Amino acid sequence: MSAAADAFIAQIAARNPGEPEFHQAVREVVECVYPVVEANPAYRKLKILDRLCEPERTITFRVPWVDDKGEVQVNRGYRIEMSSAIGPYKGGLRFHPSVYIGILKFLAFEQVFKNSLTTLPMGGGKGGSDFDPKGKSDNEVMKFCQSFMSELFRHIGANTDVPAGDIGVGGREIGFMFGQYKKLKNEFTGVLTGKGLNWGGSLIRPEATGYGAVYFAQEMLSTRGDSVKGKTATVSGSGNVAQYTVEKLDSLGAKVITLSDSEGTIVDKEGIDAAKLAWVMDLKNVKRGRIKDYVEKYPKAQFLKGKRPWSVPCQLAFPSATQNEINAEDAKALLAGGCYCVSEGANMPTDPAGVDAFRAAKILFGPGKAANAGGVATSGLEMSQNAQHLSWTREEVDSRLHGIMKSIHASCVKHGQEKGHIDYVKGANVAGFIKVADAMVDQGVV
Repeated sequence: MSAAADAFIAQIAARNPGEPEFHQAVREVVECVYPVVEANPAYRKLKILDRLCEPERTITFRVPWVDDKGEVQVNRGYRIEMSSAIGPYKGGLRFHPSVYIGILKFLAFEQVFKNSLTTLPMGGGKGGSDFDPKGKSDNEVMKFCQSFMSELFRHIGANTDVPAGDIGVGGREIGFMFGQYKKLKNEFTGVLTGKGLNWGGSLIRPEATGYGAVYFAQEMLSTRGDSVKGKTATVSGSGNVAQYTVEKLDSLGAKVITLSDSEGTIVDKEGIDAAKLAWVMDLKNVKRGRIKDYVEKYPKAQFLKGKRPWSVPCQLAFPSATQNEINAEDAKALLAGGCYCVSEGANMPTDPAGVDAFRAAKILFGPGKAANAGGVATSGLEMSQNAQHLSWTREEVDSRLHGIMKSIHASCVKHGQEKGHIDYVKGANVAGFIKVADAMVDQGVV
């Protein structure tokens, strides 16, 4: 990397202290795109990178609500509107105690390039709150969501900013927020995605991120005349993304042997088949239990307390939990265990040293902004259906999703070709950046 790129990254870190996730996301993009910037006088003159690293708008607000005991609680709400160069801001809402401005800026920054890769007209944004839905009653979650939307509604709209779900925000939360938005605005519009099928949602949306990560892995493997069929796969997490990653892998003939949560990892060497997955979905989605309960139901499996799945030998790995869940040691363990294809279902789940290890080994490594773009792509398809007052079939949405993942893969290949292999990290960042940068050039300094 050039001295100028190093200086730029140092400048961003100094300007945004105490935000390591944002610094990490910026570094990965800048390392890949700086040669493109240096080769384009318009990008340099118009300070495209400087502007992309500064949100167009940062919104912070308080969220007061009353719990079931009658006590007043106060949380913080956020929305980062990062870039609207190619369309309305688009990105999820995360409800989790770890949420703070730095994580949301990293997610919004990543979202800009991810959305660009989908080929759909969507800008990048992200938001959420430090509210924790775990352990809360439906009534408490409803009261929080209504208070949250009572401020957020001023800043969003079908042609302005269209939030979706993320960690801690599923169909229940989207429903409560949509109801409050509809009441406040007195209009029924596609302002949120991930809605219920009876009131504007899209088929395949819950499955889309997991399905997309598998479709992307299939495309990477096809460049070597290979497929997921017959392969052993490890998957982290046990929420929405992980569940549908397992479902799609099973349907394509792979054997998934792990799932995890914050308490540890289950390993089922016989494979997590459709019946076992259905049990996990009931455990996590309905009973809101812990993954360790799996070994009570299926005693041949084992539970690795406090461990991640990456020490378990496999050919394919799908990190689908959260950011920085794979470090350098984890990456080395995966490589030593025979893994040669990693498709990121979560956002930035591999830390920089882990990414370096995968790239140095020249394995098939699909970064999150490409591999997990299926979720936001299908959110974009939901927006299209809402705008046309139509509802497409499951087969049509899945076909469009598959086509988008193929297109994303082709863009990564085009811009990531290296001698003898494809650098998907470089390809994804450069392809996503060029589309946004060119739009910013066309629109002037705004």
